[in-house]
Amino acid sequence: MIRSFLLISAAALTLTACSGAKDKAADAADAAQSTAATSLDAAADSLSQAAETASSALSTTVDTAKLSKILAAQPEAVKARYNARHPQETLEFFEIKPGMTVVEVLPGGGWYTKIIGPYLGQNGHVIGVDYNLDMWPEFGGFATPEFIENRKGWAAGWEKDMTDGVSGEMSRVSGHSFSRIPDDYNGQVDMVLMIRALHNLARFNEKGGYMDTAFTELYGLLKPGGIVGIVQHKAPEGNDDSWADGNNGYLKKSYVIAQMEKAGFELVGESAVNENPRDIPSDAPESSDNVWRLPPTLGTSRENPELRSKMEAIGESSRMTLKFIKPAS
Repeated sequence: MIRSFLLISAAALTLTACSGAKDKAADAADAAQSTAATSLDAAADSLSQAAETASSALSTTVDTAKLSKILAAQPEAVKARYNARHPQETLEFFEIKPGMTVVEVLPGGGWYTKIIGPYLGQNGHVIGVDYNLDMWPEFGGFATPEFIENRKGWAAGWEKDMTDGVSGEMSRVSGHSFSRIPDDYNGQVDMVLMIRALHNLARFNEKGGYMDTAFTELYGLLKPGGIVGIVQHKAPEGNDDSWADGNNGYLKKSYVIAQMEKAGFELVGESAVNENPRDIPSDAPESSDNVWRLPPTLGTSRENPELRSKMEAIGESSRMTLKFIKPAS
């Protein structure tokens, strides 16, 4: 009896010991699995952070090589103006990057659009913005009722012109006019380019507040920290203010800076890359020294070979190149 009891007790102890060992082994396995899972999670987080960092690095880098390649592929008529417009240096100064959403004010025939569209790439977006339709009658002359009516279809026509025949990479393009820009764009724009687009806004500002309205809209479109790049025909600071009011195509740098700062923008840089010291327009009342006397318009000299030669020797206008930001806070 005693022997049986001892055998049963020994068996129980053995079972208990085995059970305890199994429990410890299970605990150890659980701990190992948990450690492995934690390590995998940490590795995944690390990879995710690395990917985000790489993506961020790409999106904050000016791609000089890509821009150079796109400029080299432009038609000869476009390249002929590089010495006056300096698109590589200008766009790099403004810190334009692939993938950006860029507003281009008064893009015209798309001289710059056809450069920045391929550069921004398929993740980018160029938003062409025309003058407010109500402003066009202020020009008089060519701005006939028929012209104004046709201008209503500008956006669709411009979008088509910018994308027709494009075989390579091209950003999305969309056209609008001031006061008709969708609210969905507010706070979504990385950069605004205003290249020779300010003088008409300035010359008609007293009549309709067109410049004030445009700056307010552009401020709302930009992300905090967004950039505004301005290239504008530059009047000598000593010229009379009434001459440098935009009617002759020129504005003073001090005026442009004052108007931008009044709208809430902050000047962060300027470049002399587009200045032309040969262009010193006079503000004498009898002078025809408006910007259109110079190439490529040659408005006062086409039929006068001697004067034309003189204007061609001056070259295109001297232009200020200014970089502003919308403050981050």
